[in-house]
Amino acid sequence: VREGLREILMAEMEVGDTAMKLDTKPSVCIFIGVNGVGKTTSIGKIAASLKKQGKRVLLCAADTFRAAAADQLEIWAERAGCEIVRQYEGADPGAVLFDALQAAKARNVDVVLCDTAGRLHNKANLMAELAKLSKIIDRECPGCDRETLLVLDATTGQNGLIQARTFKETAGLTGIVLTKLDGTAKGGIVIAIARELGVPVKFAGVGEGIDDLKPFDARSYVEAII
Repeated sequence: VREGLREILMAEMEVGDTAMKLDTKPSVCIFIGVNGVGKTTSIGKIAASLKKQGKRVLLCAADTFRAAAADQLEIWAERAGCEIVRQYEGADPGAVLFDALQAAKARNVDVVLCDTAGRLHNKANLMAELAKLSKIIDRECPGCDRETLLVLDATTGQNGLIQARTFKETAGLTGIVLTKLDGTAKGGIVIAIARELGVPVKFAGVGEGIDDLKPFDARSYVEAII
């Protein structure tokens, strides 16, 4: 019965490509989600991983609402050995992204990783801002490869499904980053998200170190749950 359940859950999670599609130059990856789930940390870890693959990475500090968000991202940029584009606190996030995309084109950057303000799925003005960021990418880098990753904390319950559904409608999610799996939480909500929304999990956070964000493996995950 356990083996049968594993096979069913794995089949439900095989809903799309878990690899990042970042082949154009530049490619853009936007990170979204509520506050406190580990967005900025995940960006730093993915930046370090891409840098090891030989890519030139630029971080974009478009979270201009939270005090010290850009400072935190700058620390991760230094750790990962990447460049960063930032402005003052309270600046227009669209303007920061515009600057980052211009810099990426001028500097021959491979991938732009864009941090955004933590937002609840029911805040209409912040959700509209995500749509605006998407339009800026369409205008400045037409046809570029894009990833839109929702960062979810493994302790999130059913609210995670509601978040994913709303973010998918607004921003067109391409994947999930599941953080904080090194705690007691198992993050089972991602199975429901895969089943109902067809959005794959792409990364799993298993610790606080710079190498502790791993490409997601459905079999290992299901075996850990059951």
